[in-house]
Amino acid sequence: MSEGIAMESLEEAIKTRLEAVHVEVVDISGGCGQAFEVVIVSPNFAGKNRLMRHRLVNSALREEIAQIHAFTQKDYTPEEWAKLQTSS
Repeated sequence: MSEGIAMESLEEAIKTRLEAVHVEVVDISGGCGQAFEVVIVSPNFAGKNRLMRHRLVNSALREEIAQIHAFTQKDYTPEEWAKLQTSS
């Protein structure tokens, strides 16, 4: 089995490749870098449904995702994220 990846390198890849304005990365594997939950806020998601957003992320992070066991994502546009923040 692979070694996994560092949370910081995953976060940097998301910010750079998806032009994300907000990223939350949580290692849910107990620190071994094998399972992550991420929240990605990017203007690149505008006009795309959930499936299209997931495909965009999966394509941009193909190499990183191949190194880990589980990857869960929640993708929002900046406008959707702002609405979520004011409603909670």
